[in-house]
Amino acid sequence: MQTVSTLLSGEWYERYRAISRLNMRSSIYDVTNRCNLRCKGCFFFSSDEHTAAPEETDIGRWEAFVEKEQARGVNLAILIGGEPTLYLDRVAAFYKRLPTYCATNGLIKIPRDRFPDMMVGISLWGDEEDEKLLRGKDAFSISSKNYAGDPYTYYLYTITPRQLGRTERVIKRIDDAGLKVHMQLLSNDEGVEGFSWTPSQLADIRAEMDAMLAQYPRTVISCRYYHEVITTGRMLGRPFGWNECPSVTEPLDTRDPRPKRLIRFIRWAADLQTMHRCCTSATRDCRTCKDGAAHMSWVMVNKRDHLRSTEDLQNWIEVYEMFAKLYKFLPW
Repeated sequence: MQTVSTLLSGEWYERYRAISRLNMRSSIYDVTNRCNLRCKGCFFFSSDEHTAAPEETDIGRWEAFVEKEQARGVNLAILIGGEPTLYLDRVAAFYKRLPTYCATNGLIKIPRDRFPDMMVGISLWGDEEDEKLLRGKDAFSISSKNYAGDPYTYYLYTITPRQLGRTERVIKRIDDAGLKVHMQLLSNDEGVEGFSWTPSQLADIRAEMDAMLAQYPRTVISCRYYHEVITTGRMLGRPFGWNECPSVTEPLDTRDPRPKRLIRFIRWAADLQTMHRCCTSATRDCRTCKDGAAHMSWVMVNKRDHLRSTEDLQNWIEVYEMFAKLYKFLPW
């Protein structure tokens, strides 16, 4: 096997050194079981995770819990739900102590006087037609007004099969709002008719994602290798699935042998005691999972396997940089 120093030179080696110092240790936290939307295909509700544990309501216990997580070595808190903005005191318990990312539908504007540099990711499920069908309303029209021009906000654009040929208009609207965008694919956990991927559609959307990255390089936070991995479900000839996923809660991980995985990763329920299986849903078939963060992490934890050629290692670097930018460890 070759080494980093033999495969890289000049600019690429400096890029590698920049990410090698980051040492990211993330975990995911359900801030609440409640939401102000009910989206078809949302893994949190489709898997009944909102009923898995009651919510802790004592803010002092939230603060003590976060301090324990900090002591456990976590240096990136990824807040999901439910809808975290419904309970900003709980969000603040993390933000005051850890680098924090808040996933939101964007209907409630996070006050920047209280959270001036917290990274915010807004969920987006397509254009107006798809959002109304899947989410009950055109959430973008509200969220884009709430966050236009915000330097610490980007859209997490979950692309559906019906978005084929329509992604440019969506990304252009995000660009016009002065925001960034990252793309992933719908896993269709609730089997909504017309929203499951076929192999030909996946090939077509990969080409479309590549084109959007080329056309909007300052707006789209992505890379071509990520597009390849998430649309094919394969990395270096290996298929994604339960035996490969790195984003399984560490204390619940009984796989033998264990694959390369995220260190100290746990997905916590809102009672601060219950743990969920993985970064998405215990009821999801891992073979059909299209979660973007899981696929990025899959690449990231397998650095050694990417030391087979200069191109492979450069691909690994680009995915790692993309992840670091999305969580504010590197600048856009």
